[in-house]
Amino acid sequence: MATIKLTNQLFLDEIFDYTQEKEWNYKDSVPAIIDFYADWCGPCKMVAPILEELSETYEGKVKIYKLDTEAERELSGVFGIRSIPSILFIPVGGKPMMQVGALPKSTLIDVIEKELLTEKSEEA
Repeated sequence: MATIKLTNQLFLDEIFDYTQEKEWNYKDSVPAIIDFYADWCGPCKMVAPILEELSETYEGKVKIYKLDTEAERELSGVFGIRSIPSILFIPVGGKPMMQVGALPKSTLIDVIEKELLTEKSEEA
């Protein structure tokens, strides 16, 4: 499975409808990662192949989305994206966590294993 191109409408349909709800309420039963990027961003290009690889490694366990901040300005504004890459980690039943910058593969794996795929994140 490759990373999933995220649009504003797909976000509203599958992740969270911020137009209808005030409190965070993740719709899916599988944790997710959203990579806020732009085509011109050098660090974003460094992270992209790592996220592609992780989407295969964690297929069926974690959904990895890519959101083009140039094309989806509304959603970038909702999350207050000021610097890219910015990576949003969404556990099931917990609050999302934002990390700014090009994270190394080891850090991404660490967050996936400790924050997204643990019992604690499902109980939060």
